[in-house]
Amino acid sequence: MRLWYQSFARATEFGPYAETLRATIRSAIDPGTEIEVHGIERGGGVADDYRYIQYLDTSEVIENAVRAEREGFDAFLLGNIADPGLHEIRELVRIPALGLCETSLHLACMMGRRYGMITINPKFATRILENIRYYGLTEQLASVQRMSIPKITSLGDGFEPGPAQDAIVAQFTDAGRRCIADGAEVLIAAGGVVMQLLSRNGIRDIDGAPILDGVPALIKTGEMAVKLQGILGTFTSKALTYAPPTGGVLEEVRRFYGDEIYR
Repeated sequence: MRLWYQSFARATEFGPYAETLRATIRSAIDPGTEIEVHGIERGGGVADDYRYIQYLDTSEVIENAVRAEREGFDAFLLGNIADPGLHEIRELVRIPALGLCETSLHLACMMGRRYGMITINPKFATRILENIRYYGLTEQLASVQRMSIPKITSLGDGFEPGPAQDAIVAQFTDAGRRCIADGAEVLIAAGGVVMQLLSRNGIRDIDGAPILDGVPALIKTGEMAVKLQGILGTFTSKALTYAPPTGGVLEEVRRFYGDEIYR
C-alpha cells in the first residue's frame, strides 16, 4: 500500500515540525505501508489562515492529488485542518482522498459524546466552523476556543523547550479547560503543526479529556479506506457531489481546459 501525505506547510519552516511529522507517521503505519510526505513547494505554505493565500497554495495540492493517482498511490491524505481542495480532489481522482479536519471530527465523535476545537487564532476559527457545519457535526460541538498566535510560523519555536513552548502549551491548556467546562469530552487541536507540537512534548490529555492527534488518525483511516476499496470495489461515491463531467459536457470541458483533465 502506498499513501501520499500532503502537508500544507513548507518543510523549511516551523522548526522541527517536518521531522516530528515524519516520526509520527513512521510510528503509525502498518508493516507493508509506504508513505511519502510532501509539503508546499511553489507557494509559501506559511499563512493558510488567510483565504487568498490558502487559495493560491490549494492549486498545488490538487495537482499533487492527480499526480499521486497517476503514480500509483493508493490514497491521498490531506494534512491540513481546513481540508483545502478536498472536495475538488474527490471529484478528480478515484483513489480515496481524506482530510485532516473531516477525519478528526468523525473520530472524535466516536471517542466521546461531544468535542471541543482549539484554534490558533480567531481568524482561523471562522474557517473551521464552516467545515464543522458542512460536515453536519455542529450538534456534537461543545465549544470552540481560540489561542492568540497571529503568525503561524511562530509555532515552530514551540517544538523545543523554552519560553515559547511554555507560552503555547499554557495557551492551549487554558483553551482546553474552557472547552471542558463547556462540556467537551474530546479535544482537537485545529492544526497539524499544533498536533505535532503537543505530541512531541508528550501532551496527550487535559484533565482526563483526550487530545486527538489527527495525524495518526488520518494515516490509519487512510489505510482502512484503501482496504475497504479493495473489498467493496469503490470508496468515494461518484454520484452527485463528486461526480465528474461526462459525455458532451466532458468534451466541452476538455476543449477549453485540455485533454488531460478528468483522466
